[in-house]
Amino acid sequence: MEPVRLGVIGAGVIGRMHLRVAAESALLTPVAVADVREAVAQELAAQLGVARAYGSAEALLADPEIEAVVLALPTAGRAELALAAFSAGKHVLVEKPIALNAGEVRRMIAARGELIAGCCSSRMRGLPSASVASTLIASGTLGQLRVVRCRALKGAAAPPQNPPPPWRLSRAMNGGGILVNWGCYDLDYLLGITGWSIEPRLALARTWGVPETFAAYAAPGSDAEAHVAALILCDDGLTLSYERGEFVAGATDEAWQVLGDRGALRLQMPPGENKSIWHDESTEQGVISHLIWQGNEPGGSDHVHVLEDFARAVRQNRAPRTSLEQALLVQRITDAIYTSAERGAAVEVA
Repeated sequence: MEPVRLGVIGAGVIGRMHLRVAAESALLTPVAVADVREAVAQELAAQLGVARAYGSAEALLADPEIEAVVLALPTAGRAELALAAFSAGKHVLVEKPIALNAGEVRRMIAARGELIAGCCSSRMRGLPSASVASTLIASGTLGQLRVVRCRALKGAAAPPQNPPPPWRLSRAMNGGGILVNWGCYDLDYLLGITGWSIEPRLALARTWGVPETFAAYAAPGSDAEAHVAALILCDDGLTLSYERGEFVAGATDEAWQVLGDRGALRLQMPPGENKSIWHDESTEQGVISHLIWQGNEPGGSDHVHVLEDFARAVRQNRAPRTSLEQALLVQRITDAIYTSAERGAAVEVA
């Protein structure tokens, strides 16, 4: 297929990753990069052999050679920039989290028209292990689903050597903390491998900041959560159980599970070595566990999957792996979790 001519807006860590992947992919041609720090954009373009560097998003969007753009800037600016990109006739891949709230996502959907648009929250579902899990769940082997859960806690490691990024735990810049930094991956993964069939109704949640002992792990003025726990009641008797935390005062503990009335899957979401998927099968003799997949998924491969899927979506005129409508479902749950935590009570998922 003809490579998609790509522009990347944002020359930070993730923007650099997108440009490197595009430069090495047969499906993409990186044409330009833009950043408000024009010198940084120029330096990055020179390093990767990208033809042009701009000091503003508007200048990049006016480039007629660019077909599609990746929005790799902080969350607070993404929605307006997506609208500008659609107005300029560009296909759009939005970094995660998709937006500050569901209202912004609805505005994107309304403005998209016939253009292709999606969200990078699908990264983990591009991995081979996710495809294995999706196929088994779709087969009905697990029966009626009862609980879909994620518990992903990371204990604090050694203190940071460099100043923590100010956006990471900032409500104004990022829309939240760990829930939007990693929760969008967790929710996208669980909703996606179950076929986007889960319809949430009621959320009950709590959030907590960084423990005082680990205050140095967050930038001064950080006001967003570093630990979240939520219970989401859904249609068809299904419950989504979710907990994610970083810098917690406990041991690292990670597990993803899909439990039905005839069996369960135990999974590992992030890329890594020696990953495995276990099928716990219900039999007349009790539950028997089978190893149904094992393999290595190198770190960084998830970045390749999401960008190349977007390129294929543009050429095939189809939705990317996570469409704006699916990203909206993730955002609806996210909004409800925050609202419940603020009110200290269960809330409906709008």
